[in-house]
Amino acid sequence: MKLDILAFGAHPDDVELGCAGTILKEISLGKTVGIVDLTRGELGTRGSAEIRDQEANAAAKILGVLVRENLEMRDGFFINDEKHQLEVIKMIRKYRPEIVLCNAIDDRHIDHAKGSKLVSDACFLSGLRKVETSIDGESQDAWRPKLVYHYMQWKNLVPDFVVDITGFTDKKIESIIAYCSQFYDANSKEPESPITSKNFFESLNYRSQDLGRLVGVDHGEGFTVERYLAVNSLGDLI
Repeated sequence: MKLDILAFGAHPDDVELGCAGTILKEISLGKTVGIVDLTRGELGTRGSAEIRDQEANAAAKILGVLVRENLEMRDGFFINDEKHQLEVIKMIRKYRPEIVLCNAIDDRHIDHAKGSKLVSDACFLSGLRKVETSIDGESQDAWRPKLVYHYMQWKNLVPDFVVDITGFTDKKIESIIAYCSQFYDANSKEPESPITSKNFFESLNYRSQDLGRLVGVDHGEGFTVERYLAVNSLGDLI
């Protein structure tokens, strides 16, 4: 299956928090999208790997993505080495996306920056035909995505561009609420974490509003890039 966009997240819920609005919008425009989670989020303060599996599947249905896979790397302890790069390369070559979305380049959680660099490096290596991979005994052809974009997470990084997600925020929040073990719940007896507060949950909306304000729309999601953006003409910026 060839996809237009493949979104990677270090943990189940990273993609929803960082770029669910963009995914929803692109799907509405006819694009095919898939998600690959690097870990099962087993070190999360609340919930469990099994619960996160169920929540991720529910969120995928809400978003309408065609596929969602989990590479089952060790939460907190995966590294950017050949072994892990090859696992990501297999996914890139399996789905041959034109665009890859991945974690923030710098963030509070150490897995986010690690995951960002791991996926970015794998996107380059995936284009080298002498890097050999196979799935189920079938050799894979080299494939390099045309574009790699990094969504924003905990930190307020300066975006290189903002996607107008006006009209898709309610569905984005619905996909995040699917992870009911992870976020604000006034009745929960489990330990608190930075993402379980009411303030964090409310920030999802006012952050997208603020990014939208900066570019003249109601809601936005910000991304950073690894190379200069190119436009066909100045009119493309309007």
